[in-house]
Amino acid sequence: MRIIERAIIFATEKHSGAVRKGNDIPYIVHPMEALSIAATMTNDPEVLAATVLHDVVEDTAVTIDQIEEGFGKRVADLVAWASEDKMSHIPPQESWKARKDATIKALGDASLDEKIIMLADKLSNMRGLYHGLIHKGDEIWRQFNQKDKRMHEWYYRAILGALTPLSNSIAYQEFSYLIDKVFNG
Repeated sequence: MRIIERAIIFATEKHSGAVRKGNDIPYIVHPMEALSIAATMTNDPEVLAATVLHDVVEDTAVTIDQIEEGFGKRVADLVAWASEDKMSHIPPQESWKARKDATIKALGDASLDEKIIMLADKLSNMRGLYHGLIHKGDEIWRQFNQKDKRMHEWYYRAILGALTPLSNSIAYQEFSYLIDKVFNG
């Protein structure tokens, strides 16, 4: 079985039963959407496998060692890079800014492969925000640890700025468009 197929099965098993914030959509839809976005920018099977796996360490009991054992060092390194330190010793509302600052800082030195994974993840998130905004209006912000829409705008615009090496991609252009739609109407 190819590495991407194994990653899909693994992620599906590990995210089983989980849903996206604020709705009943199975969580696995997000990594699969991120995979389809990343596939518009690369055909590297290890980058695509890491894209599917980008949240398993962050959101489940899976470890980086397990990723390396099952998918190799490069995939594990990409997943480790994409995994946010949840700073579990601090309440999520209080650690939100520090976690986002760390992500933005990491993007400064990120490889093109890491930036592809980040863009795929954040574009998928932005699509969800846009759809949620259409259906729920500004109530959507209440589902997050950070409830201030302006802080989310700051974060997504900083991500967009750090991803300019991908600015010729359709994914980047859609991400930019959706940021403007979500935060400027």
